[in-house]
Amino acid sequence: MNRSGETVFEQRDFLEDHIQATFAFYDPRVFSKAGGFYGCFFDDGTCFDPDSRQLVGSARYVVNYATAYRLYGDPKHLGWAKWGLDFLNTAHKQPNGHYAWLLEGGIITDTRVMAYGHAFVLLAAAACHRIGIATALQTLNDTFDFMETYFWDESAGAYSDERDDTLSQLSPYRGQNANMHMCEALLAAWEATRDARFLDRAERLADRFAFDLAAQSEGQIWEHYDRDWKVDMAFNIDFPNDRYKPWGFQPGHQFEWSKLLLILNGERPHKKWVLKAQDLYSKAMETGWDDEFGGIVYGVAPNGEYCADEKYFWVQAEAFATAWRLYKTTDDKEYLRDYRRIWQWSWDHLVDHTHGAWFRVRNRDGSPIDNKKSPLGKTDYHTMGACWDVLSV
Repeated sequence: MNRSGETVFEQRDFLEDHIQATFAFYDPRVFSKAGGFYGCFFDDGTCFDPDSRQLVGSARYVVNYATAYRLYGDPKHLGWAKWGLDFLNTAHKQPNGHYAWLLEGGIITDTRVMAYGHAFVLLAAAACHRIGIATALQTLNDTFDFMETYFWDESAGAYSDERDDTLSQLSPYRGQNANMHMCEALLAAWEATRDARFLDRAERLADRFAFDLAAQSEGQIWEHYDRDWKVDMAFNIDFPNDRYKPWGFQPGHQFEWSKLLLILNGERPHKKWVLKAQDLYSKAMETGWDDEFGGIVYGVAPNGEYCADEKYFWVQAEAFATAWRLYKTTDDKEYLRDYRRIWQWSWDHLVDHTHGAWFRVRNRDGSPIDNKKSPLGKTDYHTMGACWDVLSV
């Protein structure tokens, strides 16, 4: 806080304290002696589904604890990162090389093979390699090679999305989300290994999605495409609130791409990355910021109207991280003002000041929707990661 008692969201002590407060919610209750980590918590921390393990959640816990060990050095977190990586490679990984999307009681109950999930395995392996876990480099290389064999489309310059568990059938659906998180994971792999093939591929994805494909949708990045990578405006048109494949422009994903372009600019500087990052961010704030209630909505229709007006935790987190990077890149104080107002709304409506961590989602006016703080996949990887990203720049 400053002298007047106001929270100063850009202060290092505030961010570090917030990270530790978030860990304080998860650490006492996530570790499972049966393998991996529990992933379903009510607001008060009670686990409502102890048997399910989703690939994205399993991998994100590994990222959280590997990063925590790298930055703070708690041996427990090193052990948990190893534990989580081993669970990925012994429980999720299947004989034909893919990682199962959903396990319930150790049994695969969703047989889809998802590029999106494998992107997070790559990210987890990169985080573990940075802290010296011996098996991580093999996992990193194997996962990249698997993606290369079963999902990479050289002619399209992008990754396909989904196969069946025999790996013989490829879905015609194409999407940006798996590619965005592959770009994130490839940048992490580059940082962990300094192997230029990872940076090269991340740069190619950034060019493809932020420029080539975005040209089909007036410069913003659309979520869904057909097998020929033409924008599919009809896909999931009745499901703008879908958790993984929502219809509409996603302000949160425009922010994430903007952040990735700025990270890429730090590795291979070019003014086009910064200009496009500013463009994506500005359009997302213009259409997504709720002037009436504050906060940033989940989905915006092509005509600019809200098609999903809920306020998700991860959208706000990615927005403030991107605002901060743009501020530090351009020294434009408008981004700093955005950073502060995004944080303030999140602090008032999404941060759980009683039990810790962030609520998953709120109604447009900031009121609760349910009491499930962390369903499968939510590990507060977005919120702690956003704080770490701010601290890193």
